[in-house]
Amino acid sequence: MKNLFKLLIVMFLINPFLNSHAQGLLKKIKQKVGQATDRAIDKKIDQSIDKSVGVSPAGNNKNSGPGNKGGAGLITVPPNVNENLKDAGASFTANNYGEARYSVQQAMLGVEMEIGKKILKELPETVAGLKKITDDDQVTSTGWGWAGLTIQRNYRENDRQLDLVIANNSVWMAAVNMYLANGGYAQTTNSQQNWKQTKFKGNRAIIEFDQSSGYKLSVPLGQTSLIVFNGINFDTESSFMNALSAFDVEGIKKTLGEK
Repeated sequence: MKNLFKLLIVMFLINPFLNSHAQGLLKKIKQKVGQATDRAIDKKIDQSIDKSVGVSPAGNNKNSGPGNKGGAGLITVPPNVNENLKDAGASFTANNYGEARYSVQQAMLGVEMEIGKKILKELPETVAGLKKITDDDQVTSTGWGWAGLTIQRNYRENDRQLDLVIANNSVWMAAVNMYLANGGYAQTTNSQQNWKQTKFKGNRAIIEFDQSSGYKLSVPLGQTSLIVFNGINFDTESSFMNALSAFDVEGIKKTLGEK
């Protein structure tokens, strides 16, 4: 490579006619040399980094240890209501209102989680031949005075499924109350209407049907709570409503403290 550079310089000095050609060739050679140098430097840097973190040339990490492949996750334990109420009283007496507020919130969270667990325990094991999916049971709460508590249970057998959600949800309640405020049964000129008002065990409710998601029944429970049933692959409205007769709505209202 050095000899080639010398040759080009000599050619440039001896024959001005070759000036432009020599310059172009010299430029290309410089670029090639620069690229090769850059690659060599990059390779040295990569080798230094790999050596410091223990990565072999094949890309296998030797020293960082194995990746996690198991573990059961965290255990969900509801807050202890009595202990949090005791802490709240002590904090309030000490004028530590922030801690008192936090302890009260934790106590409320514990109460709501226990309410959810009790309701799930009292729900039927099977509904219209559908078995409960225990792994899908879920109780969530924000701990703010019964706002945001959600209880969920799913039943399933083959391609049929029945989902139950009990919630304090202002958006859902507003939508259902808007429907119910219209009064009477909705009428339509279409051969099949998408929703209508109905009664479910003495409670006013809204039943809906969608070709892709199936039947849905929304039942307000008192002033703040709502229970929603969703049935997938039920043949008729009657079969869906008959399946729901297995649920003790009054018992659920009583546990929630609704009237």
